Amino acid sequence: MNSFQNPAYHAGMEARFAVASRHSRMVRVLRVAVPAAVILAMAAIITVSIFNPFRMLLPKLPVDIGNLVVSGSRITMESPHLSGYTPDQRPYEVWAKTATQDVTAPDHVDLKTLQAKVLMADHTTMVTLDAGNGIMDTKQQLLELHKDIFLQSSSGYEARLSQAFVDMGKGTIISDEHVDVKLLQGTLSADKLRITGGGEVVRFEGNVVMDLDNLGASDQSANAPETLEAVAAPSPKARPSSARNGDPK
Repeated sequence: MNSFQNPAYHAGMEARFAVASRHSRMVRVLRVAVPAAVILAMAAIITVSIFNPFRMLLPKLPVDIGNLVVSGSRITMESPHLSGYTPDQRPYEVWAKTATQDVTAPDHVDLKTLQAKVLMADHTTMVTLDAGNGIMDTKQQLLELHKDIFLQSSSGYEARLSQAFVDMGKGTIISDEHVDVKLLQGTLSADKLRITGGGEVVRFEGNVVMDLDNLGASDQSANAPETLEAVAAPSPKARPSSARNGDPK
């Protein structure tokens, strides 16, 4: 009996095909999940930026503040807090330790210890943004974030950056420093991040590495929403961390 007629040989081949199939399915799912997670983060930043709570010349905004400190030409609001709704009725909140504006440059606002929360378009996912420092240019619609930028979605995705430049008018986010993304079943890291077209294109650049915790994708991950498949992104290099431990079924 040759090997092609051996039942044990056929069983082994089926097991290897099963492992390969699960790995391919996981990579396909992560190609969707990674940009989707970053798009949620981008939407949170842009929502917070567009609904800028620190435009002091707009008294009708629902802003709660603590002390108002004047030093020379600089005005500082302590503990400003803004809450409201986006045009499509999604709630959002923004906090900051301080917001400072120089009356000689009213288009620039310096933010310290910024936090924002916004409900996403699916009306179930909440995204939280934390950043140590921010500089807002209200005239040019630019937001520059620095120090300990942390994005987290209630669905379990996280992203850490040390800097980000947001152009609200163009709908772009650029980070030229290291970025780490935590997925539901692994992690992704890269040297740079580019988000363009209002989130249509998400690109990781430079030393892109993906680590997978489990090659056996769950049914829930395998059935990712069809609408997310339209998201354009380059294929990251997957590095399965448990490839040798696959349990073929």
